[in-house]
Amino acid sequence: MMTPDHRVVILMHEGIRGLHGKTGLAMLRFSDARIVAVIDRECAGESLADLTGIQRPVPIVASAEAALQYEPEVLAIGIAKLGGELPEDWREDIRVAIAAGVSVANGLHHRLKTDPELTALLRPGQWLWDVREEPPHLPVGTGQARLLSCLRVLTVGTDMAVGKMSTSLELNRASLKRGLRSKFLGTGQAGIMISGSGIPLDAIRVDFAAGAVEQLVMQAGNDYDILHIEGQGSFFNPASTATLPLMRGCQPTHLVLVHRAGQTHIRRYEDFPIPPLREAVRVYETVATAGGTFTPAKVVAIALNTAHLDDTGAQRAIEQAAIETGLPCTDPVRMGADLLLDAILR
Repeated sequence: MMTPDHRVVILMHEGIRGLHGKTGLAMLRFSDARIVAVIDRECAGESLADLTGIQRPVPIVASAEAALQYEPEVLAIGIAKLGGELPEDWREDIRVAIAAGVSVANGLHHRLKTDPELTALLRPGQWLWDVREEPPHLPVGTGQARLLSCLRVLTVGTDMAVGKMSTSLELNRASLKRGLRSKFLGTGQAGIMISGSGIPLDAIRVDFAAGAVEQLVMQAGNDYDILHIEGQGSFFNPASTATLPLMRGCQPTHLVLVHRAGQTHIRRYEDFPIPPLREAVRVYETVATAGGTFTPAKVVAIALNTAHLDDTGAQRAIEQAAIETGLPCTDPVRMGADLLLDAILR
C-alpha cells in the first residue's frame, strides 16, 4: 500500500507533546517514506527537531487543509487514543484529505473502508488501508519456528510503550550495517507502516495469534540470518495479552528487555509496581522456557529508554541497570544498538 516513493503527511493532533503520538513519531524517526508535513494543531509552526530531537526537516501545520500545499499522496494516522477509535475532531482532517485525492493509511481499530461517508469520497486509484485487519486463513501455532536456523530476537518490555519497536528497528539497522541478512518483522500498526508488511497482532483473535506470528516468521526465516521481531505489551501490564503469543509463535533464540529509566509502576495502572529488572529478566526467561518444554531463550541485554533524561542522567541510569542485572545495557535510539547486537551475536 504505502511505499517509500509516496509523499506522506502524518496526522498527529496533540501527539507530538502528548502520549498518543507513538506511531507518528516512530514513522518520523525510522520510515523511509518522503514525509512532507505533520498535522498537529497544538504545535503548528514550531520546529519538529526542537520538540522531538528528530532531525528531519518537516513542517508542522494545524490542519489537513494546510497540509495540502505540500502535495501529499498519503495521509498516515500517527495517533491512537486508548481503544483505537476515531475521535470526531480528527474526522474532518481525514475527510478533507480524502476529498482532495489523498489516500489514507489507518492504524486505528476504527475501519475506514466500512465508513460510507468516507468511502463515497474516493476517486479511482485512491485507497484506504486499514492496517489493523486480521489476515485471512490463519493457522494455530505449532511451535515449528524453533526448527529455523536463523536467530530470532524478540524485544520484551516492563510495560507497554517503552520502546520495544524502536529497539527492534535499531537492532535491524545495526545488523544490516554489519552485512547480516537481517529483517524487521512488524507486529503493530507503526511497525507495519514503517516496514510495509507484518501482522496487526492486537487485531487477531487470540486462538490464532501465535499461529499468525509463526506464519510471519516462517515466511521469512529461511532467507535471513537474523529476524528482529517487534515486541508488544508486557507480562506486567494487566491490559496486555500480546506478549505470550509472540513468544510461542516466534520461538525466540534471544530476548532483549526494554525498560523506561526510572519508571517504577505500570502507566495508567499506578497500583501495579514494575518488579526489579533482575526479577523481570527471570520472569521472561522462565515463561519462554516453560519448564523445559521450549528451547531456553535468555535475556541477553537491556535496552533502556532514556529519552526523558539529559546525557548525564542517561549515562548514570544505563550504568545502574547494567550493575543491577549484570547484562550489557544501552539506549539504542540515543547511542545505537551495537552493544545489544554484540550481546546477541556472542
